[in-house]
Amino acid sequence: MSRVSKSVKNAKVGAFFFLISIFAQFFSRKIFLDFLGDEFIGLTSTLRSILGFLNLAELGIGTAIGYSLYKPIYNNNQLEINKIISLLGVLYKRIGIFIFGAGAIVSIFLPYFFGNTDFSLSLIYFVFFSFLMSSLLSYFFNYHMTLLEADQKGYVVQVYFQSINVVRLLIQALLAYYLQSYYAWVIMELLFAITLSVILRIKIKQHYPWLIIASKDGSNLIKEYPQIIKKTKQLFIHKMGSFVKDGTDNILIYALVNIQSVAFFGNYQLIFVNLQSLIKVIFAGTGAGIGNLVAENDKKNIDKVFWEMMALQFFIAGFFSLATYYLITPFIVLWIGEDYVLQESILLLMIGVLFINLIKSPVQHFMNAYGLFSDTWAPFFDIISNLILSLILGKLWGIFGVLSGTYFSLVGTYMIWKPYFLYSKGFNTSIWNYWKRFVPLLFIFFITATIVNFFHNNFLTQSNFTLLTWGLNAIKLSIIIIFVYGLLMYISSKGFRDFTLRIIKLIKNKVSRNS
Repeated sequence: MSRVSKSVKNAKVGAFFFLISIFAQFFSRKIFLDFLGDEFIGLTSTLRSILGFLNLAELGIGTAIGYSLYKPIYNNNQLEINKIISLLGVLYKRIGIFIFGAGAIVSIFLPYFFGNTDFSLSLIYFVFFSFLMSSLLSYFFNYHMTLLEADQKGYVVQVYFQSINVVRLLIQALLAYYLQSYYAWVIMELLFAITLSVILRIKIKQHYPWLIIASKDGSNLIKEYPQIIKKTKQLFIHKMGSFVKDGTDNILIYALVNIQSVAFFGNYQLIFVNLQSLIKVIFAGTGAGIGNLVAENDKKNIDKVFWEMMALQFFIAGFFSLATYYLITPFIVLWIGEDYVLQESILLLMIGVLFINLIKSPVQHFMNAYGLFSDTWAPFFDIISNLILSLILGKLWGIFGVLSGTYFSLVGTYMIWKPYFLYSKGFNTSIWNYWKRFVPLLFIFFITATIVNFFHNNFLTQSNFTLLTWGLNAIKLSIIIIFVYGLLMYISSKGFRDFTLRIIKLIKNKVSRNS
């Protein structure tokens, strides 16, 4: 099966199950807010963010291992794959022990951190350690999933992860509705995490019967793969930068505003995170495909694929940014009520963050494929600038200020530095070759936004929404955006034309095989 075919299969399977999961999440979120309360949802979101900090100990080993697996997978070198996965197992188990110990230490300070809440300490500790145990499963039992991702078989994980996630959410919603029990809700989190862990362990053995699940030689392999350890150390700083960017907003909002605001922000965040996760699921096999492409070292094809991906990500980012801007506020009102609507300025910043997070992925994928992790000063700058700006501006403007710090650090790191680093160290060419094709894509988006705004203000419903009228409005708006943006992109972007022709060719080949 070709790289494109594998990517398409990942996209189809992942998108199908993920869309079902999204409906379950929105349905259950409403019930959780109504029957468990804003404060409990804010508490769980904040505790997840704290645990995200502990997971920094993972050091980016998964990414480094994925990078190291591309070549042996391409060459079907089973011996090499077994050795690398064994090394991953040893490293992950050590990290798991460290995270458990660090979690125990952090738990000592929970009474001070949550001293202003109305929840009992027993509940706070129960939630914290249940979440901690759930996260540790991937370190001790499911580290083999890295092989599935590197081999463009992420759809295997998605089928079971999303299916189990939907069942969990529905059972949690029923328990919240009938029992209003915090403890029952948390128990389901842990129980289903264990269930998923067992199923994935079985599936990995089915797909790779030759894989050694529990190797005793892993500890001897650390000296054999010094490059992986080197890349891991570099990736640790990068992962810290990503965490500060993505994982500290909830903590800062809780510290600078209040725990209810975490829940309010979390309602919007649920939408934006799911949009990003949907795109990530659709392109789940892309990173491994790019790894194989770089391993072939065809410079012309690498450049062609890179700009196909950039054009596609711009189209996706532009579509979701515009659709979200016009549709999210009436959706929030219909979903959970007008009291949960945030200021438009906050919404615009969240859309700006979404846009950058989507268009940066081609650069990040190719940097991972080339193993370009040595720019450790960049995430360090990202961390300092993000925290300083978020703390100062958050103190002044609350949620808007916290998000401002995130947005400006994203611009500096992902819009300016990383493209330069990829072009100079990976593609070995001038950054001018990037900007002369990037800026027109940005210009096309702003032209599209102006045209779409005209159509929206003159031809689409803007008030008195019901679920039906909102849905019809969403369909009309989507058609307008796709038509206008798609036409302008096809006319102006060679990368978008190349991608379109690639998909048409793939469809024709599939039809001819089935006829």
